[in-house]
Amino acid sequence: MNQHHARTAVFSAGSWGTAVGKIMADAGTGVIMHARRSEIADAINATHRNPGYFPDVELPHTLTATTDPAAALDGADFLVLSIPAQSLRTSLADWAPHIGPTTVIVSLMKGIEIGSGLRASQVITEVTGVGADRVAVLSGPNLAREIMDGQPAAATIACPDESAAHRVQRACHTPYFRPYTSADVTGCELGGAVKNVIALAVGIASGMGMGHNSQAMLITRGLAETTRLAEAMGAHPATLAGLAGLGDLVATCSSPLSRNRTFGTHLGHGLSVEQATTVTRTTTEGVKSAEAILALAHAHDVEMPITEVISALLHEKVTLDQAAGALMQRPPKPER
Repeated sequence: MNQHHARTAVFSAGSWGTAVGKIMADAGTGVIMHARRSEIADAINATHRNPGYFPDVELPHTLTATTDPAAALDGADFLVLSIPAQSLRTSLADWAPHIGPTTVIVSLMKGIEIGSGLRASQVITEVTGVGADRVAVLSGPNLAREIMDGQPAAATIACPDESAAHRVQRACHTPYFRPYTSADVTGCELGGAVKNVIALAVGIASGMGMGHNSQAMLITRGLAETTRLAEAMGAHPATLAGLAGLGDLVATCSSPLSRNRTFGTHLGHGLSVEQATTVTRTTTEGVKSAEAILALAHAHDVEMPITEVISALLHEKVTLDQAAGALMQRPPKPER
């Protein structure tokens, strides 16, 4: 497939979807973004800017937009999905009839579905009937704002089919964005989902005035519990030490650009979950997924103390001070 004739449909035109659309257009792929709101689609087509998220960044002219899912998917080699994890099932059911027989689906989603405990790739195969070999996951330390500014970044593209992973890799390889390939879809997805919960914990610690030692402790022990769960679910531990594990965890936990860390900081300042939700105004996957991740931990008999505390705090079963105490005062034992 000549990259310059490859076509990508991106659903939808949020911050990360826009960033990946820009990457793929810069890599020489034709990109059509699906926007829910006609004013966003019209603005992208007329001004080559997304006024909802990055009004200051000019988008490549090979990137266009539409509100029509069928038009976006017509002839698409790749379908990139970047929507809130909890609305994936219902949205995808509407779009599925328009997905072509050879389209490779690329998930950017970092959440676990509440109720089913399914990862995004599993929801995709269940809803569309597409084989797992045509579903890839892109994950890594990727803050959308930095990528829109052309700052260097890297990610892992995981797919059971190596040739499909390489096709996606070629479609998003630019001078500033370096994609690596992997076959460990489970490890990449769990790294991406759990790091959001750990970032909430780091944000809470920061909001309560705790310093870098406390935050580093939470990041390190957070990686340990993520790896425990991932291994129990069949992932390779090395994946969690890579871009989709440690890389994403560090970026999300340490950057003020991170939605989950910011949400945690609001909680650390004493805001309620409801107040923090109002202030942040964007999807904070860790808040939604904490309960589903904890259910997976219980199902696989894995200890996840940080996730446990954050889930309890989000459901108002413990106070902020109790949560901070529990996060900081674990019983001493051998490091695993």
